[in-house]
Amino acid sequence: MHQTFNAALELNLLHANQEGADHNRAHFDQWGIRCLNLMSSPGAGKTALLERTLAALQQELKIVVIEGDMTTELDADRLRQYGVPVIAINTGRSCHLDSQMVSGGIHTLARDYDPQSVDLVFVENVGNLVCPAEFEVGEHAKVALLSVTEGEDKPLKYPLMFQEADCLLITKMDLAPYLDLDLAQLEANVRQMNPHVTLIPVSAKTGAGLDLWLDWVRSQVQQGAALAMA
Repeated sequence: MHQTFNAALELNLLHANQEGADHNRAHFDQWGIRCLNLMSSPGAGKTALLERTLAALQQELKIVVIEGDMTTELDADRLRQYGVPVIAINTGRSCHLDSQMVSGGIHTLARDYDPQSVDLVFVENVGNLVCPAEFEVGEHAKVALLSVTEGEDKPLKYPLMFQEADCLLITKMDLAPYLDLDLAQLEANVRQMNPHVTLIPVSAKTGAGLDLWLDWVRSQVQQGAALAMA
């Protein structure tokens, strides 16, 4: 009976979160904003990737970042140096952002900025390979990051993250020559979980692969603009 109660509670929580996510997405759609949810384990390079992305696209697109961290605004402060609005959310003990937290960020966006002028919102989720994949926040696409330092087995050990991803970035490729890593096996494990995911090896340090990533981001914004005009 205890297991049944816990299962029912979890189902209710996920259902309530999904309703909130749908509500958030409706706001983004109303404003013509594309929202991308970045997820990974701690230290996989989400903030470094965003730094390179903002530097490349800030003159081309109006971008806002919703930055999730359990404590501090260290990552948010790094991104603010690029002159884009960054809305920081501290989750406390929670290992992920949920739709209600992001709703608070959306209200800040609507109050302090002109949402009609925004093209793209990046949500940088809390570093965790499990929880963020379970809770939608209103995003149009999920982006997962997996660094070469994490090994080939992570897609098999944490399948949901990789099954849910629309785009997977294999990060820190500049370190690959110094690791005992079978890149072909890593990619095969990813494809086993998600045959259709867009897979892009990148290095935020050297810039390798970033052009492919930036083109993918642009295509997402273009899809959003086309849907808004339909």
